[in-house]
Amino acid sequence: MKIAQAWLLRTGDLKMMSAARHRNSSKRPLWIIALVALVCVALTGAYVYPPQHYSPCVGCGPPKDWYPPIPARIYNDEELAARVVIRDILSMPSIPSKNPKIAFMFLTPGSLPFEKLWEKFFLGHEGRFSIYVHASREKPVHVSPLFIGRDIRSDKVAWGKISMVDAEKRLLANALQDTDNQHFVLLSESCIPLHNFDDVYSYLMETNVSFIDCFNDPGPHGVGRYSDHMSPVIEKKDWRKGSQWFSVKRKHAVLILADSLYYTNLKLYCRPGFEGRYCYSDEHYLPTLLQMFDPTGIANWSVTHVDWSEGKWHPKSYKAQDVTFELLKNITSIDVSVHIASNKKKEELKTPCIWNGSKRPCFLFARKFLPETLDGLMNLFSNFTALSE
Repeated sequence: MKIAQAWLLRTGDLKMMSAARHRNSSKRPLWIIALVALVCVALTGAYVYPPQHYSPCVGCGPPKDWYPPIPARIYNDEELAARVVIRDILSMPSIPSKNPKIAFMFLTPGSLPFEKLWEKFFLGHEGRFSIYVHASREKPVHVSPLFIGRDIRSDKVAWGKISMVDAEKRLLANALQDTDNQHFVLLSESCIPLHNFDDVYSYLMETNVSFIDCFNDPGPHGVGRYSDHMSPVIEKKDWRKGSQWFSVKRKHAVLILADSLYYTNLKLYCRPGFEGRYCYSDEHYLPTLLQMFDPTGIANWSVTHVDWSEGKWHPKSYKAQDVTFELLKNITSIDVSVHIASNKKKEELKTPCIWNGSKRPCFLFARKFLPETLDGLMNLFSNFTALSE
């Protein structure tokens, strides 16, 4: 009996051991599959995301795109105030006018030798123009009734100095008092019109840009005039040059008159003899100012033609024998504004004259014509439509 019980117990143990072995053997493949899967995931990750290897050299660091963006320069109180005012001036809607006019502003030392020619240009268009005369040396004697009573309070002007910009601002201040004046043209005593009044009026009033000569001269008479003292208010990358004879929209006229910060910067650091440079503020103030704040709002050429082909400090002066119909016709056919850089290469810097998307002649006025050319010009301009046909 005891032998039989022992045999039964032995047989049960064997069965239990056999079942345990069966269970262990059925679980073993699951662990193997899990282990293989983990290895595969690790290998896949190493392939897709390889480890970064950085050079141990001094000064080397993380990739460039790791660095945070360079913060903008913090403006001082004067800069911040100036930028707010300029931004608001440029964003303000224009003052509506039932009778929009062009303000013709004459900057002259004394009398205007071409008053009779300008009278011929203006006659029949009363109410569409205004005249302002700044005489810096002596009270002008007027021979045309259109110019009588049009003198403004004036002050002395020295060539190449900030007083030239002062006179421009003085003219703008007077012309801006008339809210009908929507466009402002600066002219000298040696300037003449090249087209009839209707064509000039259309050219200036039917576009939304100002005509300010503006180019980057890489030579000593351009970038070479920049002073590090101007930084950071005016940065070297914004430094521009151009003719002072501008033609601007009302918003730009207000901007020029309102500015004092950038004007003062040039007054201090752009003057003849400063740091051994011969910097002339009237050639840099407006091009630089508008390049900084409204580069797309200006056409980068002046509508007043001058001839610099003689390579001197002053443009060519036209004498009586120079005045021919062919001369004027040639000037009015020019459709590319050209500047000669002051560097050793003397490279040509060309600006196509694009008016409202189309290439057009660049110039509406011209200088420098000597007083002796008046009679010849009067004969040529007996019919102002001749040059516009």
